[in-house]
Amino acid sequence: MSDLSIGQQQYLLQHRKHKRIVRISRILILLSFLFIWEFTANVGIIDSFIFSSPSKIALCFWGMVLDQSIFLHIGITLYETIVSFLLVIAISILVAVALWFSSKLSEILDPYLVVLNSLPKSALAPLLIVWLGATKTTIIVAGMSVAIFGSILSLYTSFTTVDPGKIKLIYTLGGTRFHALIKVVIPSSIPAIISNMKVNIGLCLVGVIIGEFLAAREGLGYLIIYSSQVFKMDWLLMSICLLCIMAMTLYAFINALEKWCSKRF
Repeated sequence: MSDLSIGQQQYLLQHRKHKRIVRISRILILLSFLFIWEFTANVGIIDSFIFSSPSKIALCFWGMVLDQSIFLHIGITLYETIVSFLLVIAISILVAVALWFSSKLSEILDPYLVVLNSLPKSALAPLLIVWLGATKTTIIVAGMSVAIFGSILSLYTSFTTVDPGKIKLIYTLGGTRFHALIKVVIPSSIPAIISNMKVNIGLCLVGVIIGEFLAAREGLGYLIIYSSQVFKMDWLLMSICLLCIMAMTLYAFINALEKWCSKRF
């Protein structure tokens, strides 16, 4: 730090102070919310049977940890989400590449992709159950259906907006369209692919939960729908909290991947 100017040192100190304030403020907001929730439930301001409380949720979670049932539900939902997410990314890239290679194909399929992307995906879930049965495959497909069409459109748009000067240079040097794809289009679209992954991981989780509402006997979605039917609100709110933690963890993983890619590329 001795090699930096006074102005640079002050800027770095202010930046670190800002990040520290943001971090502390986030923690304080969460703790304040939990305290108010617990206090109002204990003194009877809100009905603890309907709204539960942080302590009841923690005890419920601990009880399910002891009998190990919660790990089954978390593991199944996590598995279905990751599989659907990986399939969405792989299929989206392949289809976007095919559309980029053939402008005629993209013109033909564009209205269908737009309509399918606009279709409420929850309407497809009952149809998928009839077609595929109440299995994990149905839930994975339901998770994919929420994200895949928007992902294809987003990636194809990214591919078509790559700097045309770079692609022209590949052709000038005797390269083919395939060379332009692997040397220019894909590398230039890595930030868009990562951003797409950030969106898709949340959408796949939403789709999986919708599928579990209708076609599961295990998983956090099943736990939510079952607990709402038997009025076990501790289970319901605990499942929602676990989904929030799962979504944050998956997003943090994609964020770490983005930082790794930005250093590597």
